[in-house]
Amino acid sequence: MIVSLTIVRYRKAFVPFALFAMAIHRFPLMLQKGCTFWKLMGCGRNGTFDLSPDWQQWGLLAVWQSRADYEAFEKRSFIASWWRKLTIESWTMLAEPLQSHGKWDGQDPFNGALKHEYDGPVAVLTRATIRLNRLKNFWSHVDQAAAFMTKAQGYITSVGIGEAPVYRQATFSVWESLDDVKAFAYKSREHAEVIKKTRAENWYSEELFARFKPVAAWGTLNGQDPLQGKVKFK
Repeated sequence: MIVSLTIVRYRKAFVPFALFAMAIHRFPLMLQKGCTFWKLMGCGRNGTFDLSPDWQQWGLLAVWQSRADYEAFEKRSFIASWWRKLTIESWTMLAEPLQSHGKWDGQDPFNGALKHEYDGPVAVLTRATIRLNRLKNFWSHVDQAAAFMTKAQGYITSVGIGEAPVYRQATFSVWESLDDVKAFAYKSREHAEVIKKTRAENWYSEELFARFKPVAAWGTLNGQDPLQGKVKFK
């Protein structure tokens, strides 16, 4: 199994094509050989959950039976051809699932991955459907939580993605090591307090947390490679 995350940026004049793509790209993905799960998503402006969408930047997260299946998509698919013609930059990461728990639209896209033997950079996906009556609680803590994350030891980069504005949100982040992820998740007092509130106040109707081993990345985001000089792929 291999997981791909591609973030593309459209020319400003082509934003209507980006919106159109959210509707029509689901059909070739339904028929794409070797693709077992996919989500077309918009992006936030600040690298995490964000109420302000970036109308030029969009993403696709997909799960593939093999890297060969992904490569066939990247070389020959209608979607990849669309991106090459209509976008001004793109960034892709390929990763192998290390651990996951939770559901995404009632599915476990990573088959409950559980691999303990790994030492190296880690990518993390945090995804949730927020209960409508808890939206105010959630969004009142987002800026604070994002500030904690970007200042945490070992943090490299992140992108905010979501299937729908406001209530279906995700963050994909990259860290120097699993120890850094654990220190932020479990030892940071500020982050721990936010997690306690999510549980005590039952913010989410569904959530998923997954960790990955980055195996390749290429392209740029906002004019630069976010991993350049920071991640060595094994």
